[in-house]
Amino acid sequence: MRIATRAGRPAYYTISQTASMLGVGEPRIHRAIRLGTLRAERRNGRLVIPAPALIKLLGRPTVGGAG
Repeated sequence: MRIATRAGRPAYYTISQTASMLGVGEPRIHRAIRLGTLRAERRNGRLVIPAPALIKLLGRPTVGGAG
């Protein structure tokens, strides 16, 4: 799948790419989308994660994290 880029970075990530970056399985990404924790869009019939949504998720503190 060809994904549009913006300033040399992908504008969207596939479910597989997102799962790999987060170190989780694809079912967990689908669950996060279903629960509204992670925003997804349909592009060319495929479910993709907008880069800003992933960046926003990565910036959130985790429950029980260090601090």
